[in-house]
Amino acid sequence: MIVVSSCLAGLNVRYNGTHSLDHKIHKLIENKKAVTVCPELLGGFLTPREPAEIIGGNGEDVLEG
Repeated sequence: MIVVSSCLAGLNVRYNGTHSLDHKIHKLIENKKAVTVCPELLGGFLTPREPAEIIGGNGEDVLEG
């Protein structure tokens, strides 16, 4: 079994309530060869939500607070 991102399977779970459908991934779901998971929803984020962006820095800056 393959685990794929829910938004790539066509589910409206992106931060702005949309999806990023990939037709090949959708076909895997239809053929029951993959299951969907949304890490953001599992982490407690809501849909829609404010975008998470790093402005004026990088990932190291975020980790350093």
